[in-house]
Amino acid sequence: MAIDPICGMQVNEKTGLKIEHDGKTVYFCSAHCMNKYLAENKLEAPVACTSCTPGEPFYQNKIVLISCLIGVLYISAYYIPFLSKLQMLLGMYLQKIALPVLIGLALGGIIEWLVPREYISKILSQSKKRTIIFAVFTGFLMTACSHGILALAIQLHKKGASGPAVVAFLLASPWANMAITILLFGFFGWKAFVLILSAIIIAIITGWIFLFLEKKKWVESNPNTVDVDDNFSIRADIKARAKAVKFGLAPTINAIGKIWEGSISLANMVLWWILLGTLLSSIAGALIPEAWMKAYMGSSILGLFVTLAVATVMEICSEGTAPLAFELYRQTGAFGNVFVFLMAGVVTDYTEIGLLWSNVGWRTAVFMPLITVPQVVFLGWVFNGLF
Repeated sequence: MAIDPICGMQVNEKTGLKIEHDGKTVYFCSAHCMNKYLAENKLEAPVACTSCTPGEPFYQNKIVLISCLIGVLYISAYYIPFLSKLQMLLGMYLQKIALPVLIGLALGGIIEWLVPREYISKILSQSKKRTIIFAVFTGFLMTACSHGILALAIQLHKKGASGPAVVAFLLASPWANMAITILLFGFFGWKAFVLILSAIIIAIITGWIFLFLEKKKWVESNPNTVDVDDNFSIRADIKARAKAVKFGLAPTINAIGKIWEGSISLANMVLWWILLGTLLSSIAGALIPEAWMKAYMGSSILGLFVTLAVATVMEICSEGTAPLAFELYRQTGAFGNVFVFLMAGVVTDYTEIGLLWSNVGWRTAVFMPLITVPQVVFLGWVFNGLF
């Protein structure tokens, strides 16, 4: 599978968009990403467009498939009493996520339109404490699924982002990005702020520890050079862009179109994960006895580690684990376990560790869970006592 250089998502080489550029084939998951690539490389049109229209039929689209499955199960409940509880939970979850998802997609489209990728490469290249803060803030601006974030982080490392910045970026972005922020507030209310702030704190602490480890040469340094001109000024670029802004009907329509494209591109990456998480959460709530959840995934130390183990083996996007985390909270009331469940999918994910091992270095891959897991478990234990 090829990797889209813009959003970092995997692309089917047989059905995805592709162009020939600089003697190589570049693959894209959507026309939006291809157009961004053309604009960034100052190409008015692809020199050789091998496939300028998506080849995937609509009925193979993951959003369509999972939506149809949810619809079939929901309607079947009117005729199969056994599915009545599943229907009730599906209705509850869909009602909870509808508005947050729409707001998150809209804000994601705005950020996608406003924030150039050059800014990200520029601010993540220096091995300084402030770089870690920038990396965490950048994670907030990245509107992509956590699997896409992983691929983007590797690409940023190849462009010169430091190892500590990449680690902080990875830890912060799945739970601090705009789309998931809105979704978490939809599920947990003001407590979502605790989840997001804690994830940010862990990302910053871990990044600073990695700066120390890098200085001591206990983890790998990035041998790549920065892909952005040293004279490039983000502040000057913002001023230039602000002066170039035009007002009127045509520019407004164009801006709305760009935001719409960004929102649709984001939806194609994350929406099916959200729907899948909603379906799995409803199935879990309908089939798993509440007594079992409280006994094995409750607020005890054993429950914390069982939750950690379950989250470790679940290969699902962060947008999909949010509904599952809410179902865990609904049945057990253990808020600390929710935090462990959400964070463990990031700090112990074997795909993430494997890619860090092969692209950044084995020591970075080993140190990341060693540093982050104790922080996550400790905060989970504290939250179980407080909430």
